[in-house]
Amino acid sequence: MIQKTFLEELKGYFRLNIYEAKIWTSLLSRGIAAAGELADISGVPRSRCYDVLENLEKKGFIIMKIGKPIKYMAVQPEVIVERIKRDLEEKAKSQEEFIENIRGTDSFKELELLHKTGVENVDISELSNSITGRDNLNRFIKSMVEKAKKNVTIVTTKDGLKRKIKILKNIFPGLEKRKVNVTVFSEIDNEYKTKLPKSVKLNEFQTDARFIIVDNEELIFMSSDKDLNPEYDMGVWVKSKFFVDALSAMFEENLK
Repeated sequence: MIQKTFLEELKGYFRLNIYEAKIWTSLLSRGIAAAGELADISGVPRSRCYDVLENLEKKGFIIMKIGKPIKYMAVQPEVIVERIKRDLEEKAKSQEEFIENIRGTDSFKELELLHKTGVENVDISELSNSITGRDNLNRFIKSMVEKAKKNVTIVTTKDGLKRKIKILKNIFPGLEKRKVNVTVFSEIDNEYKTKLPKSVKLNEFQTDARFIIVDNEELIFMSSDKDLNPEYDMGVWVKSKFFVDALSAMFEENLK
């Protein structure tokens, strides 16, 4: 008898209902079986068994073997996992293309205009925010860097650079294509060099500071200790050309 918790897990993993999970696992245990036999093994009512088998066949979990009586064979779980993985990748790619195409619509341009109009009415001192938690910080950094138009400066620790490469690896090609200058100041080893595009300018620089500047007007700096629990990592975002210029000048002076 298959445990209920196992069946519940299968439902979530493979998006099956309880009857489908029972029939599929019963067929896997038998190899090949007729509908009546599967109904007896699985406990699924005979009146529902044929409908369930038909749904599983459409989803690609089983194969119908023609004959008298008609019998069914289960598809190998590894094949199912690979197909679901492939389907998810195709759906994700399709959704990404759909979202990207939104940028060219009149509605999106109208949203951009509304935002620009709103920002012009906001005091520059109000354009700041704090972000708590490394996952939230990474999402914010990714969004911030992705919108860069001219340049990106990344100053970080050795471990910080490893994290930045991971979250920005899919963004670097777009920056390179748009000819956005990316400069990195960090402690660097050969492993990092192979994972960064050649267009990224690397500078060996040992520091505990962690901050990113975008287009010389937007800045996020991490204010917590590098060894702090990731849940308590915190960053402060500021959009002020005056402040960013002042910080950049001090940093450049420190490099001399």
